[in-house]
Amino acid sequence: MRHRRLALIDMGTNTFHLLIVEMPEARHAQPITLLRTKVGVRLGEGGISQGRIAQAPYERALHALAGFKEEMELHQVTDVRATATSAMRVSQNGPALVQDIFEQTGIRVEVIGGEREAELIAKGVRQAVPLGPEPHLILDIGGGSVEFIIANDSQIFWKQSFEIGAQRLLDRFFPDPSGIFPPEAVAAEQEYLREVLAPLSAAVQQHRPVGLVGASGSFDSLADMQIGRLRREAELPPSSELTLESFRRSYGQLLSLTHEQRTALPGILPMRADMLVVASVLIELVLQLTGITHMRTSAYALKEGLLAEMLAGSAAE
Repeated sequence: MRHRRLALIDMGTNTFHLLIVEMPEARHAQPITLLRTKVGVRLGEGGISQGRIAQAPYERALHALAGFKEEMELHQVTDVRATATSAMRVSQNGPALVQDIFEQTGIRVEVIGGEREAELIAKGVRQAVPLGPEPHLILDIGGGSVEFIIANDSQIFWKQSFEIGAQRLLDRFFPDPSGIFPPEAVAAEQEYLREVLAPLSAAVQQHRPVGLVGASGSFDSLADMQIGRLRREAELPPSSELTLESFRRSYGQLLSLTHEQRTALPGILPMRADMLVVASVLIELVLQLTGITHMRTSAYALKEGLLAEMLAGSAAE
């Protein structure tokens, strides 16, 4: 009998992720991971702030999905779930890209809303980090949107998606990413974020999260900077601690270097060198707003949340 093999695709604004698993036959068994890979697509580059996906990223997206389709055929995938988030959600030509992907690869893409995205991220993070009964603040910094969720191991207390992703912040506050990010740009970004994130401040006051869990590429990069080397997707542990001291050291470096110098730092993907600056300003502000001193990363996010949801659904049937 042929095993059921599932492909989960998460089409983010920066990165497209593919997870291929073999589904278990036994009811409470865990799926077997066959492939975990990602492609830097930068779907929001050159257009997200104008509400369009530019031509070059549009082509990169189609190319990435064609590559994923090859992997899926190679691994004899039987079922596919593909989701797309902020860039596809808000761009005028997002529906055209969904159509082109289907026509060229047969993959049906579901464009999901910010609230649903936040919910799936929380479910994914719980697979990587034992949250326990106390509330934690989960933060996923995408290229288009940023999701904040206050949750424990069983309950979501508050969640909100904000269209303030790293590509948008870069377009708005860092017009010349080849240079150093000046102090006045840091101040302008923080002032803007304080205003936008007023609902977060109120939720933090109410629920008092005890720790921060970062579930995005920016946190992976900061964890790689902490150990001084760039890890492949398959090498990442489900979760690791990110010390406050290491974050502050990395933050200082990122602010004081040019683009060329940032890309030379051990642990940094060139694609993330500039976005990591504006993302780190956001993380620093969140630490100030919350007073949190304990941070963890989660290598699991939306696609693992979708898988957990599907497993829970099949167990309940």
